[in-house]
Amino acid sequence: MVQNPPEGSQRIVPYLNYADAKAAIEFLINAFGFEQGLLLEGPDGSVGHCELQLGGETVMLASEFGELGLSSPRTLGGVHASVMVYVDDLDAHYECAKAAGAQIVQEPTEQFYGDRTYRALDPEGVGWDIHQHVRDVTPEEMVAAMSEAPEGE
Repeated sequence: MVQNPPEGSQRIVPYLNYADAKAAIEFLINAFGFEQGLLLEGPDGSVGHCELQLGGETVMLASEFGELGLSSPRTLGGVHASVMVYVDDLDAHYECAKAAGAQIVQEPTEQFYGDRTYRALDPEGVGWDIHQHVRDVTPEEMVAAMSEAPEGE
């Protein structure tokens, strides 16, 4: 019997489309530390499929294909989604992303739910929420803290 999902695959995988997928791949490698896996290029130079890994997890991306209804945030205008990523050293990750040109939307901040986070946009407007878990918080503590948290956290 065939295993579903295939061995080594995640059950849920973010799949993003970019107007300039090749530039996005380079940015995500340099700014966020992804490593490139499989890359399938079309005869016209478009990216038909690319797999990027970070810490054993995969994000997939491709060029936008308007004829299939697959557009980038750059084309659509505005942030339509974000990808949440856990890293081991948030502050070093932040400095690398900032140096690589990520648009920082929120500086590193301690959150009431036990994570330290920052938020960034890549050059095409995909949101990236970067987290490092720094303390365990019970659901009761989260509910209590939510009533005291400033707007936007």
